[in-house]
Amino acid sequence: MARFESTNVSEADVPAPREKIWDVVTSPDRLAELTPVIDRISADGDRWCWQLKPIAALGARVVPSFTEEMTFDEGRRLTYEHRPPPGSRERAGAQGTYTLSDLPGGGTHLSVHLTLHIELPLPSVSRRAVEGVMATMMARAGQKFAENLYAYLGVDGPPAPGSRGGS
Repeated sequence: MARFESTNVSEADVPAPREKIWDVVTSPDRLAELTPVIDRISADGDRWCWQLKPIAALGARVVPSFTEEMTFDEGRRLTYEHRPPPGSRERAGAQGTYTLSDLPGGGTHLSVHLTLHIELPLPSVSRRAVEGVMATMMARAGQKFAENLYAYLGVDGPPAPGSRGGS
C-alpha cells in the first residue's frame, strides 16, 4: 500500500449572509447533498463519518470512508481532522477548514482548505499520476460544490474556476 495525498484551496466572495453559508457547512446532510463526491455523512456529535462515492482510477476502485473530528468556531471557522475510532484503521482521511468572514457591504468571504489522503494498492512510482487524478477530482468537486451552494442559496454565481469571483 502506498499513501497518496492532494490539497485543494479555494476562495470565493459569496453574495449571501455568513450565517446561511455556516448553516450549510455545518449540516452533514446538506454538505453531502451539495458535494458531488460525498455519498453521505453520518454525525455523532463532533465526530463525522464521511462516506465517499466510489472512485475508480488507474485500475483501482475504492469506496473511501473516514472519520473526522469536527471543531466549530461558531459562525466563523469549521476545522476537521482525521480521527479514526479507537482500534480501527481507515485507509483514507481528510483534514481542512472552512473559514467564513463578512465582506464590507454584505456577503461572505469563504475559504476552503482541504487535504485528502488515501492508501491504495498501487506502487509509489504511480504517485504523480494518482495525485494528479486526485487533484483534478478535487478541483471538479469543489467547482460543482460552489455551483450547488450558489443555487441552494439562490444567488448569482459561482465564479469561474481559479477566480475569487462572486457578484
